[in-house]
Amino acid sequence: MRAEEYPKIKRGMFPVSGHFAVSLCRFILTLMKRRFFFLSFLLLGALAVQAQNWDIDALHRVNSWDGRFVRNYNKVVSRSEPYVAVGVPLAMAVAGWAKHDDDLLGDALYVGTSVASTFVVTYAMKHLVDRERPYERFPGRVNPYSHESSPSFPSSHTATAFALATSLSIEYPKWYVIAPSALWACSVGVSRMNEGVHYPSDVVAGAVIGVGCAVLNVYVNKWLNKVLLGR
Repeated sequence: MRAEEYPKIKRGMFPVSGHFAVSLCRFILTLMKRRFFFLSFLLLGALAVQAQNWDIDALHRVNSWDGRFVRNYNKVVSRSEPYVAVGVPLAMAVAGWAKHDDDLLGDALYVGTSVASTFVVTYAMKHLVDRERPYERFPGRVNPYSHESSPSFPSSHTATAFALATSLSIEYPKWYVIAPSALWACSVGVSRMNEGVHYPSDVVAGAVIGVGCAVLNVYVNKWLNKVLLGR
């Protein structure tokens, strides 16, 4: 059969209604959306598993640092953090009151409220997330040097340490304040992992919360100074 003998398909030979075409397009789009959400769900699940594996692997390495100096240093830093976080702004307030120094009292108010607000935020998040401590979730891989009664995420020790370090650095932007403050705050975070009571993700989240609360409190503190100190 020659090419010119094939029947020609003319427009309108297979009529499709507009309603059917729209329905078909909607059906195809629905399938595509479902597949997209399904693949996204699988991808997020895979990433979550990978992140969890990294979390426990990193914790296991830090928790395994058992040299005498390292253990003693981390033990002291970890267990003294609450006293330092509360004691520094309290000492500033006492010194400001004794010297009748309104500027120092204002600084103490800012540093103290930064630490306090961070503590409230972290403890609220702990009970909302309710994450198990790593030594409870992975008893065979994590050796706890201390035990905590509260949930794991985020690290309140790390959060308040970074709130203190950040607020001091904002109030006194000198290298001899910033450097030791940052070193101490980072040491607190590492010590909590070495103690076996926090995942790295707990520590990172705590650091972010602490820095964020201290920065936001700059604006809150301006209002408090006006109300309490008339400044």
